[in-house]
Amino acid sequence: MSQVADTIRIRNDEAAGALIGYLPVGFPDLDTSVDAAVALLENGVDVLELGLPYSDPVMDGAMIQRATQTALANGFRLCHGFEAVERIRSRVDAPVLVMTYWNPVVQYGVERFATDLQNAGGAGLITPDLIPDEAAEWMAASTDHDLDRVFLAAPSSSDARMRQAVEASRGFVYAVSTMGITGARADVDAAARGVVSRLRDAGAASACVGLGISTADQVADVLSYADGAIVGSRLVAALEEGGVEGVAAVARALASGTRR
Repeated sequence: MSQVADTIRIRNDEAAGALIGYLPVGFPDLDTSVDAAVALLENGVDVLELGLPYSDPVMDGAMIQRATQTALANGFRLCHGFEAVERIRSRVDAPVLVMTYWNPVVQYGVERFATDLQNAGGAGLITPDLIPDEAAEWMAASTDHDLDRVFLAAPSSSDARMRQAVEASRGFVYAVSTMGITGARADVDAAARGVVSRLRDAGAASACVGLGISTADQVADVLSYADGAIVGSRLVAALEEGGVEGVAAVARALASGTRR
């Protein structure tokens, strides 16, 4: 059973859909990042996407890059990611997905990573730079350790790649709303509707849209055709500007977009 898929299904039954919130581990420091993550889940975020800072964040926009570089400069280590998951899960009963580039997993050891993530109470991984046909080791380890695996689909993805993403994913498929890097945008790319439609045609049970969502109105718009809306840069900015209280307030505002 997938706690992520169950949570998204329940939120689509009782509301307009699920709100998924991203924050990086270790920003501005480890303790504050744990408190901020808990605050998200206590203020309307349904699923947490917890980012592992990485030295070459090719998909991340300026806001998230700055935050993850701060975490690395302050001494973030991969073990802190597992510690954060365990601490969050001890305080809030909600699914925590880890977002990570693939190289740190390989360097740590795929089997070892899966074991430690499961032991910490993590729900699975979002892997933005790993494609299904290069993911055999992760597919096996995630199955053995009952972990979700979230692959990405973009406007440029071929129909074959869409089917691959649907068949390989567990939890949901991450529909990238626009080409490029992360960051809040005034308008979420209309191509997101096309990506979700194509994922539905490919058999996706759950598709969530990310990249560029920053307002409750955008959350509501995305949830009119997708199962979940993913917000990242806006929450990181709120944490930087207003601390834990600030990010909690923004989470509450964004969550209003999930109301029917």
